[in-house]
Amino acid sequence: MAERSPEAEDHYFVALDAFSEGSLDQAVASYKQALALDPTYTDAMHGLSRALQDLGRFDEAIEVSKRIAELDPEDILAYTSLSILYQHKGMVPEAEEWSTKAKLLGWKKELKEKKEASQQRS
Repeated sequence: MAERSPEAEDHYFVALDAFSEGSLDQAVASYKQALALDPTYTDAMHGLSRALQDLGRFDEAIEVSKRIAELDPEDILAYTSLSILYQHKGMVPEAEEWSTKAKLLGWKKELKEKKEASQQRS
């Protein structure tokens, strides 16, 4: 896990608090401030995507979630989020595509963990 700047983390935690209080616009602004300091901060991107989703700003949320998937192709939540966002837009084929990617990645992760556990017992 990458070392985060304290300033980026401060903005991230302000955003979390704002989100939990229902201040979605403030949450979006704070997540964006965190990302301005650390453009690879995927936790902040997840929060931003969710806040944008709750505001009905699906296209923006899709762009953020796609960026997460680019930065971390193993991030199942990014694929799941994309599926949900496309569902909200009524884009069923795209939603199903991202859902399938999330499932495949989940199965791949599960098989890898089982293999590693099996090897440790050997």
